[in-house]
Amino acid sequence: MADVPKREQENIEFVFEVMGGPDGIDAYDLGDALRALNLNPTLALIEKMGGTKQRKLKMIKFDEFLPIYSQVKKEKEQGCYEDFIECLKLYDKQENGTMLLAELQHALLSLGENLEDEQVETLFADCLDPEDDEGMIPYSQFVQRLMSDPVVFD
Repeated sequence: MADVPKREQENIEFVFEVMGGPDGIDAYDLGDALRALNLNPTLALIEKMGGTKQRKLKMIKFDEFLPIYSQVKKEKEQGCYEDFIECLKLYDKQENGTMLLAELQHALLSLGENLEDEQVETLFADCLDPEDDEGMIPYSQFVQRLMSDPVVFD
């Protein structure tokens, strides 16, 4: 088996019980399973590790998942709170912890692994304070809420 400590294996078993069946988990749900285990893989990494874009194409068994989990855990391309704040500071022209809501929306819709309009609307509804009269929002609270209670998209 992969170099996964027993406690983490128990957590993985629990995720498999919740998300899978006797044949394992659907490869379509690989990213969700990894995120349920507090990992933050990119879409490209999920696809590289065997994730699929359609349901019922492939199943991943527990023994196949352990090395995937171990590899993703070692990945360095995962952002943390400080990384996201440093990125958003680029949009903080007044250096007061706020940025234009429109700039955040543009970044989420067009940069990196861009989101769909509906996904951004869901994020804003769940994690964002209302904008002020000038269209500014406090971005650190947005990142804190997003990371403490991740939004899962269908």
